[in-house]
Amino acid sequence: MNKPARPGLLGAALLNDPARNRDTAFTEAERRAWGLEGLLPTQVETLERQVERVGRHLDAKPDDLERYIYLAALGDRNETLFYKVLMSDPARYVPIVYAPTLGEACKSFSHIYRRPRGMYVSLEMRGRIARVLRNWPVADVRVICVTTGGRILGLGDIGVNGMGIPIGKLQLYTACAAVPPQATLPVQLDIGTTNAALRADPLYLGLRREPPPQADLDDFVEEFVAAVQAVFPACCIHFEDWKGTDAIRYLARYRDRVLCYNDDIQGTAAVTLAGLITALRIREAPLSEQRVLFLGAGSSALGTSDLLVRAMQAEGLSEAEARGRITMMDADGLVEPTRADLSAEQRVYAHPAAPTRDLAATIRRVRPSILIGVSTAGGAFTREIVALMAEINERPVIFPLSIPHAECTAEQAYAWSDGRALYAAGVQFPEVARGGAVFRPGQANNFYIFPGLGLAVYAARPRLITDALIIEAAHALADQVDAAAQARGMLYPPQSQILAVQITSACRLAEYMFDHGMATVPRPENIRAWIEGMTYEPAYDEDAPPEP
Repeated sequence: MNKPARPGLLGAALLNDPARNRDTAFTEAERRAWGLEGLLPTQVETLERQVERVGRHLDAKPDDLERYIYLAALGDRNETLFYKVLMSDPARYVPIVYAPTLGEACKSFSHIYRRPRGMYVSLEMRGRIARVLRNWPVADVRVICVTTGGRILGLGDIGVNGMGIPIGKLQLYTACAAVPPQATLPVQLDIGTTNAALRADPLYLGLRREPPPQADLDDFVEEFVAAVQAVFPACCIHFEDWKGTDAIRYLARYRDRVLCYNDDIQGTAAVTLAGLITALRIREAPLSEQRVLFLGAGSSALGTSDLLVRAMQAEGLSEAEARGRITMMDADGLVEPTRADLSAEQRVYAHPAAPTRDLAATIRRVRPSILIGVSTAGGAFTREIVALMAEINERPVIFPLSIPHAECTAEQAYAWSDGRALYAAGVQFPEVARGGAVFRPGQANNFYIFPGLGLAVYAARPRLITDALIIEAAHALADQVDAAAQARGMLYPPQSQILAVQITSACRLAEYMFDHGMATVPRPENIRAWIEGMTYEPAYDEDAPPEP
């Protein structure tokens, strides 16, 4: 799936095409054949030498935001080298192009903007969105990641500054699962922003207006979804970082109509379930016997809860019994029936109890075995909270998933639980040495789910993405944490192995699609070989150029 370097482009035009540019790796024969002589330094370098140079450049940068800007520019110039760098050391580079650095990049997006990437579809394009989408130069787009920028990494509504999220997410489809980059398209729906400071910023790149009323937004999104079906009929729509109520509403509206999913809801749910499966294997306890307390009751909490309910039902509980094992709190206190501000989705988790804003008191009453933070409130899991969880449970499961600021750090969780916590956060924390033991905190981040799911969808082309498929994605991930890793307290595979992990997950998900009649392509004899044959490899085309 790699693009050849011989596209009919010559000279500077070839150097300005990021999909075909090789920079200093063009051979002498290629330089003569394609009008590049004199446009490059004399030395011909290997791709590996170019990766070495990039690493040295990044080492010299003062912080990760500057490294993000450098890598973005590299991707704009030489796509092959960009992905070769990311895939050479994902544990090092993924945190630069994705969380946690991506939050800082999004805050500054309009200020650090260099050149366009992806598509910006604004309210002003209503009535002609399909025509606008046809301006994209690739006809066979398989994955669109689309945002309104309404709820970005705990930053709130940042409008078109949120475009960094679809760009970064789709880069991980390729870096972590080898989905061909030309098959992906980041899209920003510019609906305005509630952020007055951004609207007043002279460098802000989006519409300087408030978002439209809900009915108008619904019509706009409906036109966009229909346009995608018309222009890119094999495309999966990946909804990302929409305002919570919009995220829930649009997933409910479209999940049974078109090929789509919401990563904040379903991706977060799947990666959380995967970590819980592993943690409960360590504890040798079934999910159906757990009591789960969420701090946060937004779309991520609701999506994760709904998936946990489905997984508990698979272990024999009724839907009501499973919901009864899940409790939620948010900034306004306990989710309970007397609250008038609850949505219909929240109300099914509103169990009879006295109103309270006291997390510690709720822990004493509910006695949860699992504590999950999706509150965006950094530091909310205090010493008292973690110690209470450790008092109630021999091995408390503590997942502070908020990005970029976790509800507690790994070091705090291990210290306050006397090393007994089974811990994963939304961001990666370093290993913690304590009492002669080394603890390896997990990162319950969606990049363990959506790239492999995307590769399976790219290959098997299902018509819909179901909850059962999302649960299968969680099991596919959890099953790659072996007993030796579990003995070291690891809840997820190492990031250094992310490509192999995601390809294995994709193979299992594709097999599931074939087994359950979801795929729309013929079943191959060897699913793994079939999928591996579709994957992208960041390498320069080896075909020799014609003689000059």
